[in-house]
Amino acid sequence: MATGLEAIASTELPVVAGRRSRAVLGVAAAVLAAMLLPFTVNHYWMQIGTLAFVYWVLIAGLDLIVGYAGALAVGFVGLLTIGAYTASILCEKAGWPAFAALLAAGTAGALFGFLIGLPSLRLKSFYFAMTTLGFSTIVTQVALGWESLTGGGIGLPGPMFPAPFDSPVGFYYLAFGMALIATYLLRNIAFSNFGRGLVAVRDAEVAAEAVGVPITRLKLMTFTLSGILAGMAGALFAARQTYITPDAFTFDLSVLFFIAVLIGGRGRVVGPMIGTVILTLLPEIAAPLVMWSNFLYAALLLLVVLLVPGGIAEFLERLFGKAVKGGGLEAPVPERLNAVLGEHASPKALTLEGVALHFGGVRALDGVSLTVRPGTVHGLIGPNGSGKTTLLNAASGFYTANAGRIAFGEAALTARSSDERAALGIGRTFQTPRVVGNLSVLENAMLGAYRQFTVHFPAVALGSRRGVKEDAAVRQRAVDALVAVGLRRLAHLRADQLQHTEQRLLEIARCLVMRPSILLLDEPAAGLSHDEIEHLRALIEHIRSLGVAILLVEHHADLVFQVSDEVTVLDVGRVLAHGAPAEVRVNAEVINAYLGT
Repeated sequence: MATGLEAIASTELPVVAGRRSRAVLGVAAAVLAAMLLPFTVNHYWMQIGTLAFVYWVLIAGLDLIVGYAGALAVGFVGLLTIGAYTASILCEKAGWPAFAALLAAGTAGALFGFLIGLPSLRLKSFYFAMTTLGFSTIVTQVALGWESLTGGGIGLPGPMFPAPFDSPVGFYYLAFGMALIATYLLRNIAFSNFGRGLVAVRDAEVAAEAVGVPITRLKLMTFTLSGILAGMAGALFAARQTYITPDAFTFDLSVLFFIAVLIGGRGRVVGPMIGTVILTLLPEIAAPLVMWSNFLYAALLLLVVLLVPGGIAEFLERLFGKAVKGGGLEAPVPERLNAVLGEHASPKALTLEGVALHFGGVRALDGVSLTVRPGTVHGLIGPNGSGKTTLLNAASGFYTANAGRIAFGEAALTARSSDERAALGIGRTFQTPRVVGNLSVLENAMLGAYRQFTVHFPAVALGSRRGVKEDAAVRQRAVDALVAVGLRRLAHLRADQLQHTEQRLLEIARCLVMRPSILLLDEPAAGLSHDEIEHLRALIEHIRSLGVAILLVEHHADLVFQVSDEVTVLDVGRVLAHGAPAEVRVNAEVINAYLGT
């Protein structure tokens, strides 16, 4: 019987491999056409091609921000302006070589990209978009007003690259090479743990925090890389224009960059290429309708949003790719957890002492104390509104306790964020499953290992082999976790195609890939059939046997009393009873408040 990656390879992987091979052939054909373009068109169209490659460099970075991180950055022309003026000033006034100025433009772009990223930590959607627009306006006004440095409205010459890049053909290939490098960097991030983390931040921020994604650091690193590309694109833009003034960096250009990501396909590696080509060629094709150019952009964007919301890249995937079909749930194989967890789980106890948490005048938790010991299942039951989920949120860092002490092993948790607690080995599921719909089932499971990758963002962007090996090892671990919970046949479906019960199992698989010391399970049996509950019971018991502590919140009382070593009952935020399952089950107060007769 085939197992693990071999079993998946025998079903879904050929389809996925076919889709990837078609994509590779398509990209290879586009690259070949771009390389031959100077020999097949006149000088004017070669200049248009050069401009498209310059824009492509910036839009590849912008795709990380808009497409993967989901931030509405519509003022990236400001970074293009900074890069253009940095390179031009250094070449014209300081006598720097063009390539040194190109690197300096990237450095300036990185600095201001980082600064633009700071507001994204607090501002969402429309407000952040207005901030980036304001930034681009400020940059343009500074370029206009600082005449002694920038030349003001008169402007200054752009950098001149040395031979063989001083000719139109040579510069064309320089811009083309930079576009390929930008796409390579985008591809490496997109297919790494950082790319999965960005999509999780965009689509399911709570899930991202629960698996330990450091949202602040990840966003700032992404904005910094995007700024580098935008700054270098600015230097190339200035060289292509030969002379720059503030009038070259218009609001229309900023909107064009943003629309290119959406039309090409946000969160797609080839999206920037497609969007850039279309929006660079459109004004040339529709030159007689130049007064209607903004209308044409808006109409094209509206058509894409209505007909293919994922952009042209997604449309092409559907057109030329085969649909990936799942084969349904299988019987779980808990024994595969040995490969997932092995000896990696570090035994630690979770301790809550006198924990209190209130929302205004409502005391959700009122002096709750309990301990979840390694290798045990601690059941937590009580009526609706008794504080069970609130306690899980306090333990995992989504709520901050107003009083009391929470510790995990020797580590005090009170001052730690939710992602820091996940890094310590606290995994949790949610009452309503939090899966990342735009990632596959396998990629969702791989998210659980986010904090265990050791290769840093810059090395991954540059294609570190160690990063590739780590990703392959985590992929195998994720496959084992999916086999353990019975989701092997669904590995390559998008997570938003799963049924509710399957999403619950996927959450558990994602937690297991974390190699946690404790699992906080919030109503994992909700919506499951009798047979599925039995499979879940066997799974929980096997996890416990491997030394993992489990805090189980569940309304299915029979399951709780079957698998628990200890049971705590909450009522209106207080501990009503605590003890062995047999004792709690016959407790008169528990029967009266919760179990009934």
